[in-house]
Amino acid sequence: MTGEATSVSLCPMNRPNRTIIEDVLITDAGSEGMAVGHYENKVVFLRNAVPGDVVDIMLTRQKKSFSEGKLVRIKKYSDKRQEPICSHFGVCGGCKWQNMQYEHQLFYKQKNVEDNLLRIGKLEIEHFIPILPSPEIFHYRNKMEYSFSNVRFLTEEDMATGRENKNMNALGFHVASFYRVLDLEHCYLPPELSDRIRNVVRAYALDNLLEYYDQRNHTGYLRNMFVRSTTLGHWMVIMVVAYDDPETLEPLLKHIQESFPEITSLMYVINGKGNDTISDLPVELYSGLPYMMEELEGIKFKIGPVSFFQTNSKQVLQLYRLIREFAAIGPDDIVYDLYTGTGTIANFVASAAAKVVGVEYVKTAIDDAKENSHVNGITNTVFYDGDLAKTFTDEFVAANGKPSIIITDPPRAGMHPAVVEQILKIAPEKIVYVSCNSATQARDAAMMKEFYRVVKVQPVDMFPHTQHVENVMLLVKK
Repeated sequence: MTGEATSVSLCPMNRPNRTIIEDVLITDAGSEGMAVGHYENKVVFLRNAVPGDVVDIMLTRQKKSFSEGKLVRIKKYSDKRQEPICSHFGVCGGCKWQNMQYEHQLFYKQKNVEDNLLRIGKLEIEHFIPILPSPEIFHYRNKMEYSFSNVRFLTEEDMATGRENKNMNALGFHVASFYRVLDLEHCYLPPELSDRIRNVVRAYALDNLLEYYDQRNHTGYLRNMFVRSTTLGHWMVIMVVAYDDPETLEPLLKHIQESFPEITSLMYVINGKGNDTISDLPVELYSGLPYMMEELEGIKFKIGPVSFFQTNSKQVLQLYRLIREFAAIGPDDIVYDLYTGTGTIANFVASAAAKVVGVEYVKTAIDDAKENSHVNGITNTVFYDGDLAKTFTDEFVAANGKPSIIITDPPRAGMHPAVVEQILKIAPEKIVYVSCNSATQARDAAMMKEFYRVVKVQPVDMFPHTQHVENVMLLVKK
């Protein structure tokens, strides 16, 4: 799909009071997966276009400095394009870049990281190492969350064929609004078994007239389903229902168990709350083990039903090796692992250090971290649960020893300013900053650039066909 092309119309043009901008050249791919074009000295953002496309755009929102629009017609296809493999592409929103060849996805991920570090952080980077590609670009996700809804998202095909008058139940992903769910036929992100489990559960629910959840009115029975897996062949399925009804739940779980002997952990949660979070609820075991096992370089990790583990199992090994390489830990080093989660990084690097101290605000995650140290016979780790902004104090450092190396892997919002201030106060020799959001990483690094130089940066692609990327940065004290 390259070169000149016959005009292809992608959305109706007969909408009142909507301006159509013609022949816009797409020049970039933005950090939120948006394509970027220009007209009349103004930037316009839209979805489903690829750099190099020439398109017509229907403007949907106009501001002083930018506009947003919807792709109407492709007049010339970019040579960076490819045919999306998934029939849900353009509606689902999960793989915004599936229409772009993988080598170009990597280019724009690296470009976005570099732009953020230079533009937001105004950082001087000594070595910018090329992005590390994912070994697999399909079927790489080890965790999927599917939602049940009695308000199915209606595609244009649904409208055209009159299917809007039929069954409105859906099992899949939220799109357009939280109340609407796209009914998935397939997904190319997880292993194929995840697809089969979802489709078998949907068929059972429809055949047995089970009620799908209504997010607006908080009625219905089936709410969510989690499907997780490991490279060791362990599979975990968690059914989430709205209320206790053993006569309905037990036959459903039995059907899943009998249909898929591959499942090693089958669980359920009763969630009567107004939100979908299950980390604060009891997870009940129906059959199998209450955990899965993963292994990285001979280190075993227990993964519980609400434990965090990086979603790209094969690429996570390369990520952790890179973190260890950047840290260059010696046998006398005390290492702090901030935002340690379930202690995967802490346990992975522990053999090289004198001591590793992990801190995380989620207590259940810290319980998992301690268990993972115990399982592997690792005795030089200690873990604490608590809000880092309050826990990471002078007294904490005095009790645990001053770190020569700090590894930090915060959530997308980045580090709390108090945490950055304490890091500067401690003044470790090296900081390895791992981030899934290079914009907040740039902001935090800018607060430290007076005292630290950015020696090297390397993005790691954990999420092919999406705009998301992990970024590893090494800061060394001046």
